Amino acid sequence: MLNEQDIVELLTASGEQQEKLFAQARECRAQTFGNSVMLRGVTELTNLCRVNCDYCPMRRDNTHKNEIFQFDEETILEVAREIRANDINVVFFQAGEVPQTTRLVGEAIPKIRKIFNDHVEILLNLGLKKRDEYAYLRDQGATSYILKHETSDRELNERMRHESYERRIQGLVDLLDLGYRVGTGMIIGLPDQSLQSIARDMLLAQELGVHMCSASPFVPAPDTPLANHASGSVQITLNAIAIMRILSPSWLIPSVSALEKSEHGGQLQGLNAGANVITINFTPDRQRSKYLIYGKERFVVRSEYARQLIADAGLQPAPSLFVKPLA
Repeated sequence: MLNEQDIVELLTASGEQQEKLFAQARECRAQTFGNSVMLRGVTELTNLCRVNCDYCPMRRDNTHKNEIFQFDEETILEVAREIRANDINVVFFQAGEVPQTTRLVGEAIPKIRKIFNDHVEILLNLGLKKRDEYAYLRDQGATSYILKHETSDRELNERMRHESYERRIQGLVDLLDLGYRVGTGMIIGLPDQSLQSIARDMLLAQELGVHMCSASPFVPAPDTPLANHASGSVQITLNAIAIMRILSPSWLIPSVSALEKSEHGGQLQGLNAGANVITINFTPDRQRSKYLIYGKERFVVRSEYARQLIADAGLQPAPSLFVKPLA
């Protein structure tokens, strides 16, 4: 079992030590998942957000200068049909953190389940909500929920997000209590972040008992307080992916688009470090250009690229693990 100091030492692995770390992570993945990589189909519902995170161009202070959009139900259902046509059964909704997504998504979920003949995972990443909102979405048919803690350093978290760290963690507890398959995740490379803090991120996720965890390198974005801050280390991020795989072999761990945005070939390296999820973007072009998660120059994962990426890693695409296979 890895402790905090073990993780800190492994986070800086390079050369032969890193190769051994990645090989061990791939072996852990193979023992648990075989050669499968789960595909998700994501759509981004709105770029409105009530939170003012220092690292995000969609922060509340930017609302007046961003071109705001919000999906209606018919657009949501169109995207769900496109995801199904691409032979993917994870419908992933992501949005800025605003209350109105609760009812919008909740009313669409039963119709989406019908499109998939109920053979679908509904994965949500809609931010911090009240427990009764999570319960409503679960009752409507949501399967899983991602609520990233971003950093377990309370002071840094609240300085970056201008929100209560305790409330964020309580949201994760509520989701687990309600029976969701829950994901969290960390940003690597935030100002004043230590390796010890990153190690505690992983141990916190393990202690909570989540089912999914991600690591993303910090990407400086224009029109934010951190626009001139250095990018997060891709190598530390890759090491974090490998460590997470060894720490909790059954976790779903994505190779995120921020890796490719930060370094050409980064997502393939993520798979080689033990990741087992790739998310394909199905947001229509007219809205996707307004979802400024890393600014306008984001890297967009498309279906053909994702499938080739998985093949290049010697792996195979797979459906949701949280949906029972058809008889």
